[in-house]
This record gives sequence, C-alpha cells and structure tokens, in this order.
Amino acid sequence: MPESPVIIVGAGIGGLAAAIELAARGVAVELLERQDTPGGKMRQVAVGGQAIDAGPTVLTMRWVFDELCAVAGTTLEDTIALEPASILARHAWLSGGQLDLHAEHARNLAAIGEFAGAAEARRYEAFCTRAQRTYQALRDTFIRASRPNPLSLVGRAGLRGLPDMLRISPFGTLWGALGEHFHDARLRQLFGRYATYCGSSPFAAPATLMLIAHVELEGVWRLRGGMHALARALASLAEARGVRLRYGCEVQQLEQRGGRITGVRLADGDVLEAAAVVFNGDATALSQGLLGQAGRQATRRTPRRPTRSLSALTWNLVARPVGFGLSHHNVFFSDDYAGEFTDIFDRGRLPRRPTVYVCAQDRGAAQAGMPAGMERLLCLVNAPAVGDHAPDPLDPAEIERCETETFRLLERCGLTLTFAPPQCQRTTPRDWHRLFPGTGGALYGQASHGWQASFSRPGTRTRLPGLYLAGGSVHPGPGVPMAALSGRLAARTLLGDLTSLGK
Repeated sequence: MPESPVIIVGAGIGGLAAAIELAARGVAVELLERQDTPGGKMRQVAVGGQAIDAGPTVLTMRWVFDELCAVAGTTLEDTIALEPASILARHAWLSGGQLDLHAEHARNLAAIGEFAGAAEARRYEAFCTRAQRTYQALRDTFIRASRPNPLSLVGRAGLRGLPDMLRISPFGTLWGALGEHFHDARLRQLFGRYATYCGSSPFAAPATLMLIAHVELEGVWRLRGGMHALARALASLAEARGVRLRYGCEVQQLEQRGGRITGVRLADGDVLEAAAVVFNGDATALSQGLLGQAGRQATRRTPRRPTRSLSALTWNLVARPVGFGLSHHNVFFSDDYAGEFTDIFDRGRLPRRPTVYVCAQDRGAAQAGMPAGMERLLCLVNAPAVGDHAPDPLDPAEIERCETETFRLLERCGLTLTFAPPQCQRTTPRDWHRLFPGTGGALYGQASHGWQASFSRPGTRTRLPGLYLAGGSVHPGPGVPMAALSGRLAARTLLGDLTSLGK
C-alpha cells in the first residue's frame, strides 16, 4: 500500500462509498468535507426547530448498499434502520383523479384498472415487462460497468444479449415509448415523471429510463431518521474502518508534479500529500478551474456544451396539512406538462404551471416533539439551472409568482398547507449553486437528453494520472445508488492503477 493516503474530496454518497471500499481493502484514506456534516445533496435543514430532509427522500436499489456494507464486513440492517414502503407514490391531477402506485404489481393492476380502465391495466402490464427487460439488459452491461461506450455495451451483452439490446428502444424518447403503452394522458405524465429523477425532460430523455419502473417494484425503502441518516451511518462506518474524516475542510487547489496529481492545497494554505485524489464533486467545477489549472487539464473537452440538468425551487416546511390524505411520496400534476419543460429547458424560466412534489417525511413514522397536527414537509418544483447567470433571471417577483402557483395548485388538488414564515425555508437555483459551485444549481450533472447523453458523462478516470471522479455528475449517473456505484467504481479503478504502478 502507498505511504501517503488517498484523499477524497467531498463526503457525498460517492465519496463515502469510495472511502469505505478503499479502507476495506487496506488503503489509508483521508476524506475532506467543507461542510460540517456528510451527505452532500443528501442534506438536512433546520426549520422551526425540526430537522427536515432537503434532498433525496427514499432509497432504491438497496442491493448497492447491501454489497457496500458486505465489503466493510457488516450488513445494511446493522448500519441503518429501514422499512419497505407499501405505497410508492400518491398522484393527483388538476384534470381529475387520484392514483396510488403500490409495491405489489397485482395491486397496481387493480388500481390502474379502476382509475383508467381494464385496457390501460393490460397496457401497464406490458409496460412493466418492457421496463424489466430494459433493466436486466443494462444492469450489468451499463449500470455496474466502468464507463461504457456503444461498442463496449454491445460487447458486454454478447451475442445472446444482443436481441435484448435492440428491443429496449435505445434511440427513442421516454415520452414516445409511453405513448406506445398508454392511451390515458395522465398515465403518460405519471411514468414520464421518471425522467426528472435524473434531471431531464421526458420529451427528450431516452426510453431506457423506463427501467425505473422496475427498480421501484424491486423495493422502495424509508429510513428511520430520514435519508440524511444514511449519510451519517456511512460516515460512521467509514471512520470505524479507519478513514480519517475532516469536516470544515475546504480544498482550494489540486497539486500536481511531473504530470501527476500529488495532493491538494487547502483554503488555509496547508498542502496535503496524496497517493491519489478522488474528486466527489460536480465534474463541471473542475472544467471551470475552481480547483486550479490541474482540474481544467484533467477533464475532457467535449465538442458541444451539454445541457444542464434540472435544478429545483424547494420549500422545507413545518406545516399543518389539511384536506388531502398525504402519503410519503406525493405528486400533483399540472395541466400543461409539455409547457413545464419548454419553460425550463427552452426559455430558462420557472414553469408557469408547475408540477409539485411533496414529501411528507412523518407519514408512517411520526416525529417526537412535533406540535399536534404539524408535519415536516419538502415541497419541490422543477427549475432551470441558471443559478450562476448574471443578472439572475429568477428575480424575487418570478420566484414569488411560482410560489403562488405552487400552493394554488396544491389547494386546487385538495391540499391546504398552513405555516408561519419562520416555519419555511426556501432554496432557489442560486442557493443550490452556492452549495455546489460550478453547477449553476443543476442537481444531476448534465441532462440525459438523447441516446448519446448516457455515454457522454465523464468516467472514473481523468486525463491526469492520480485523479479520479465520483458522484452523480459522472457515470453511471445521478441518484443515491448510482452515486454510490460511482464511488465504488472510482475506488476499484484507483486500486487497479496503484497495483500496476507497484504501490
């Protein structure tokens, strides 16, 4: 093993996973985080004396974390308290109707049949079969693999897997594929929502994103203490395996010597030597030179600037909900879905008619000490990633207009939220950009628009030896389990390179 430690910049899920993987293999690791808590976007905010999740809200693909914990010599159950969700999400439409998606396929068939008719239920069953086939075709060849390209993807599938590759509609859009299955426009909206899970428009995202429907049927999990509890648990696991975790530690510059990354310079001027560095931040921060010239040299130049993914306008609330029976996940659809994404991606403005997501964190697990009738809520609408534009196109009047439309939509769908100003914390794209520099507030790296987008994300290895990438902006993509996989891929690639160098 090398004399100097491996330094990981950023204690997001990708950085934590890389730290655990490396430490479990006997590598000395120093994990540097500029905030005072781990988790990155898996964060909490304090509102009205209550801690509320302000990022991801549920766990999927738990096998990723089962495997990570096994590498560290433990189990996920011994690491964090979690429970399966029976209702995956509750959906409501301005045009009328309410539909729950369940963890059980048979219950979904019955619910969709009652909601939209027996023919739509049969179409849903065919859609689920296609989603499962897509997931099975891509799980090992793309999701778990080091950065693929179209030829390597086909090569990994082999001759036996080639027909499945051709059947997953890699060149079509998600919206187009949904039109092949559903005649009810509301169901197209519901399953088109999956594109936003990776910060994209369903009208431009590839059809392969339908695999999320199968991922959810494999299990959605709620965590006791909220999703931020997972970050804290993984940080504790990393430290128990020997990782030195330093909070309030800001990296200002990457150090290089002889064409190789050799360490980092901190904001206080200290220089830390490293056998290698894993950067668990948005890759655009490097290309913009936020960590010095070495970062610019390390990232690949692309012939065109990729479209940024979605940002968000969010409200963390301690509020009294009245009228609508909330589940943990709730989506309230507008009556102009196409207009929502045209506003965001084409016009760079907040949607005139936003779709609203509400996470009711206390449903199924009440918070001790919460005032009677009050709940911790996260409300979110999609927004353009313009947090670094000057002047800010999302001026106070624009934000207030969107806020009014957001809560008006909820009321028209039957949900009234009552809260005082101190019980609300609003986060804008500019706030997200301040939290995650170099992003403009984009929460998922680049948008997955077009079939080539999946292959244009940066990979684990950079152009500079000794520097590796992890996080939601790199392969295999955004989301909690994907970011964790990126960290494990970074660790394995790094270990392989150190071995080849004889370190």
